[in-house]
Formats: sequence, C-alpha cells, structure tokens
Amino acid sequence: MPDIRLTEEEIRYATLFESITGVTPIDVVIDPEYSRIIYVVQKNQAAIAVGKGGSNVKMLRQIVGKDVEVVEAGDTPEELIKNSLYPAKVIMVKVTKAPSGAKVAITTVAPEDKGVAIGKNGRNIARAKLLAKRYYDIEKIILA
Repeated sequence: MPDIRLTEEEIRYATLFESITGVTPIDVVIDPEYSRIIYVVQKNQAAIAVGKGGSNVKMLRQIVGKDVEVVEAGDTPEELIKNSLYPAKVIMVKVTKAPSGAKVAITTVAPEDKGVAIGKNGRNIARAKLLAKRYYDIEKIILA
C-alpha cells in the first residue's frame, strides 16, 4: 500500500464519516467526475459504515450533497478490484503487464453481473480503476 496523504478537504470528509459511522476510513477519494466521495475502510467494516438499510450513507449524502460510496480495502490488487466492483460477482482478477510496461488487470465477472460491474455511465468500473491506480499503479482494468 502506498503512503496516502489526505488533503484538508479529504480529512474533513474523513472526520465527518467517522462521526456518523463510527468507522475510521483509511482513505478518502473525492471523484469530481461522478460527483462522489469514495471511502476506503478496513476489511469487514463496510457493513458497519454503510449502516442498517444504508442509513449512514444516506445521511452523509444529504450532508455533503454528493454520492457516498464505501469500499473495503484489499491486501492485494486482485482483492481491492474485487471489492471495488461489489456487488458484481467477480470470478477472477489477473494482473499482467501490457507490452508498454503498464500494469493491466484482466477481470472476469459473472456474465449476468457485467452491467453491475460497469455501473450506470461506467461509474463502478471507474471506481475500481481509480482505486487500482491509486494503490497499485494499475493503468487499466479490462472486463472479460
């Protein structure tokens, strides 16, 4: 995992998240392209952070005026990508190098979950790409 330094704005979002959910995020990613804030939490903390029936996320969304998404951290690039694409059923992730030397993650999802993995306007696959790049310097995710 790289050493992530949060900006003042990200720290404010992290503090707000913690005060509402009781969960300390390990990272906060502000994604202006999809008007959302992505919180990365420790393993097994996502359900607590989201709250019963999504109550915490709904409250955060109202306060910040942006979409709020919670992703569990992964110890490997494969695990992080799998968690980033949840609730799509990821069958396999294989990280390889392109001829250019760039890291690429070839991700196989259940055929019926391909739409879920991509998400509306590509937002779910974009989230996975953002986090894979930030943590593991993966340039591209290919859905197979």
